[in-house]
Amino acid sequence: MPFIPHTDDDIAGMLDAIGVERIDDLFDEIPTELRAKGLEGIPDGLSEMEVAQLLQARAREDGQALCFIGAGAYDHHIPAAVWQITTRGEFYSAYTPYQAEASQGTLQVLYEFQSMMTALTGLDVSNASLYDGASALAEAVLMAVRANRKVKNARVLMPRSVHPFYRRTVRSIVRHQGIELVEVDFDHRTGQTRVADCEAAGDEPFAALVIPQPNFFGVLEDVDALTDWAHARDALVIGVVNPVALALLSPPGDWGSEGADIACGEGQPLGMPLASGGPYLGFLCCTQAQIRQLPGRIAGKTLDADGKVGYTLTLQAREQHIRRSKATSNICTNQGLLVTAATIHMSILGAEGLERVAAACHANTSRLADSLCEINGVEPLFDAPAFHERALRLPAPAANILSDLAANDILGGFDLGREYPELDPALLVCATELRTDADIAAYREAMARALAIADAA
Repeated sequence: MPFIPHTDDDIAGMLDAIGVERIDDLFDEIPTELRAKGLEGIPDGLSEMEVAQLLQARAREDGQALCFIGAGAYDHHIPAAVWQITTRGEFYSAYTPYQAEASQGTLQVLYEFQSMMTALTGLDVSNASLYDGASALAEAVLMAVRANRKVKNARVLMPRSVHPFYRRTVRSIVRHQGIELVEVDFDHRTGQTRVADCEAAGDEPFAALVIPQPNFFGVLEDVDALTDWAHARDALVIGVVNPVALALLSPPGDWGSEGADIACGEGQPLGMPLASGGPYLGFLCCTQAQIRQLPGRIAGKTLDADGKVGYTLTLQAREQHIRRSKATSNICTNQGLLVTAATIHMSILGAEGLERVAAACHANTSRLADSLCEINGVEPLFDAPAFHERALRLPAPAANILSDLAANDILGGFDLGREYPELDPALLVCATELRTDADIAAYREAMARALAIADAA
């Protein structure tokens, strides 16, 4: 659905300038019987999101699946204006803004994006994006090992509650850099990574501790205790965060007594469609003390000789510039278009809008989990507070249940047994602000039917 920015006064002014009374007069060569008669069956007074939900529900009658999968990529509402503006030629075809005098619009968008991300994370500095959340975590690990002057040991504690795809990506990228990733287990009752679990990794010094918030299971970690524990051992703290969750949860900059040192994550919830897995964007923020190790680039705001506001690249850590072999990253043009979409998305929602999205997601997922747990044999897997996602124990193999749900056009969640065999059979489910009460009821009915069939077999 395109975004139409013209007001009635704008339209009247245009018609007056070209000398016609009505827009219909511009199309008078089209026979009346062939003209659209309006949108029948659309109630008056609906919001944009409600109209989109109504039309999507009707489209699903042709077989479009209801999505209850989260696991790092989320089916959020995207205001029509986001991509209508993002795909304007000025943004769509823009390249890396080396020439500041010709790239003020692009540079301002990067500057605004960085400002918004530092506000969300509570940290001092943000770069202008990376490829995705997984590679952003890999860059954060490399950055922490470089930046930690107190600990020369290139060990990084990586909780198993971090997204398993992220952990694989990090391992692939850093394994030839002499960095050791030490996996830390989680408590199977709460789903949280405890200080005792970290201490079980041994007494050997480590450069950084990774803390997901919320973690892959949707569980909220005790970030204050973990952050202070790591800092007491001269380690840096890397927060892996969901930007929507940050509208409600404490930002990494406020964790513990000193705050996290680095924060990273996936920007897909900020205006990017699922799109079969991409393209997405990764964000990376840090404290002022770590800025010289920050990969990518930073756009800055300044005044020119005439006192006018101007934007420019103030930090570039690329290999083909003066740093050459000392460069911290080879990220260049990266995800500029996705940054534009995220910036517009956050601008439209504002702080209050983002908080309302987060609250709606939390409420819908809680309602979904409660509804599913009314089915005999389905129960919560963990008992700690959670956001956005819930892990549920099933009385039948999750793979079979998901297959039955898919046959009924319901994408039922993520099979936890694939990555965590000790939790099998278990399912990770999510319901964003787009899921309605009718959607949740349909899922519950389909789940009950699938489990009854499995029990009968």
